[in-house]
Amino acid sequence: LAFACLFSAPVWQSASILMVGAILATGKRTVTSALRIMGLKGERRFTNFHRVLNRAKWNSLQGAKILLGQLIRLVPPAWPLIIAVDETIERRKGKKIKAKGCYRDAVRSTEKKVIHCFGLKWISMMLIVPVPWAKRAWALPFLTALAPSKAADETDGKRHKTTVDWTCQMIAQIRRWLPYHAIVLVGDGAYAAVRLALCCAGLPVPVTLVARLRLDAALYDSPGPDQPGKRGPKPRKGKRQPSVLARAKDPSTVWIPINVLWYGGIERRLEIFSGVSLWYTPGFNPVPIKWVVVRDPSKELRTEAFFCTDVRATEMQILQWFILRWNVEVTFEELRAHLGLETQRQWSDLAIARTTPVLFGLFSMIVLMAL
Repeated sequence: LAFACLFSAPVWQSASILMVGAILATGKRTVTSALRIMGLKGERRFTNFHRVLNRAKWNSLQGAKILLGQLIRLVPPAWPLIIAVDETIERRKGKKIKAKGCYRDAVRSTEKKVIHCFGLKWISMMLIVPVPWAKRAWALPFLTALAPSKAADETDGKRHKTTVDWTCQMIAQIRRWLPYHAIVLVGDGAYAAVRLALCCAGLPVPVTLVARLRLDAALYDSPGPDQPGKRGPKPRKGKRQPSVLARAKDPSTVWIPINVLWYGGIERRLEIFSGVSLWYTPGFNPVPIKWVVVRDPSKELRTEAFFCTDVRATEMQILQWFILRWNVEVTFEELRAHLGLETQRQWSDLAIARTTPVLFGLFSMIVLMAL
């Protein structure tokens, strides 16, 4: 009922039937399958249900705001709002699917063989919350955006937005909705960009960004004090530091053993070292970060580096925040297994832009119902 304000009365009635039908249906999540499971197989005005998605006037962005307001109540008081961001490919093909592109298929690809597929790229923001029936926290989607391919944007005469562009826009929107909450944005290596770090740090109330850091990232000292009488612009960075890869290989590096609560509630023994540096990419101002390098003494896991734009965060906090991001992958898999992601068959641009985000949001709504 919290979402009834988005629709007119007739559209709300049809939308409610489709929503319940999407939960109850098995297999494909088409309008037809939703009506069939609701006992409306012989409905003569079935076009009214299609129009909910391809024609009716309602704001899905406002729906994301309402859903986030519902989910915030599940966050423990001691937690910040931990928002995981990631992208997934919805495999679709056909001449009328205008926003599709050819992408690397992360599910089917391996280190030795890369597989590409045609489909739609979706960028989803998910709130990390604990649930009483699982040892791990769950990633609950609330804001999902379609990122058209570069070729599709060129065909439509639009400026192409990269994954980082969309993420900057989405986190700025969330900050407008929640101007004072402490927010931690967690992403994988695709979101390790100085531009995104500057965007998060430059918001009226900064958002903390945590992501995987390249082992060869350019790190620098802070600039020294101003020299009296020296002309020219003030230096933005100091001397370049050794890369984290070089430090990890240095025999003199002191590794500190720690016990980390791993995925699934298992405690794991790791070794770390950390530091604070300026991270710089040509064309952008440097941004201060705290980085942590992690290795596994048993050699089962490869050495990785992570960073956080809040230099006051502890090494344990940074690792725990990033470990919580792994729950996103489970959400993607369960959306495909239980809510029929990739089984929709709309070809209208508006219906495509609405249906998949609604299925993502439906995952979170089912959790709310269960709670």
